[in-house]
Amino acid sequence: MKKIIAPIVLLFIFVFFASSFTSDKIILSNKTKKTFQDTLAVDSALLNLKYRPYKKAVHASYYHDRFNGRKTASGKRFDNSKLTAAHKKLPFGTKLRVTNPLNSKSVIVTITDRGPFTRGREIDLSKKAFMDITHAKGRGYLNVNLEIIKE
Repeated sequence: MKKIIAPIVLLFIFVFFASSFTSDKIILSNKTKKTFQDTLAVDSALLNLKYRPYKKAVHASYYHDRFNGRKTASGKRFDNSKLTAAHKKLPFGTKLRVTNPLNSKSVIVTITDRGPFTRGREIDLSKKAFMDITHAKGRGYLNVNLEIIKE
C-alpha cells in the first residue's frame, strides 16, 4: 500500500506546483507581479538605446555595506540595493552600461557619487550592480567595459 501512496503524493505535489506557474507570469514577490510582455518591453527599450564606448578593461569595485544611508556627493542617499555608481569625472546623472567581458553580463547604472579614491580603480558600483554582472561572487573587484548611454 505504501508503494502506491508515495507516487500518488509526488504526482499531486508536481501537479500542484506546475499549475501555480503560468506561462505568462513571473512572480517576483507578494507585492509585485511582472508579465513576460513587461519584461520584453523593458529589454527591447534597452536594446534601442545608443551607447558610446567610454573605456575598456577598467578596474571596478563595489561599495561596502557601511555606506548605506549616507549622503553621496550629489546629495542623494546611497542605497546598495539600487543600480548606482561613483566616478571621479563623469557628471551626476550620467547613465553608463557596465559590461563584464568574461561573461557578457551588463547593467545600466547612474552616477550619483564621486570616487573611487583608490589608485587604479575607475568606478565604484553599488553592491547590486556588481553582483548582477560578476562571475566570482567572492571577489570585490572586476575588470569591466564602460559605455555612456546617449539620450
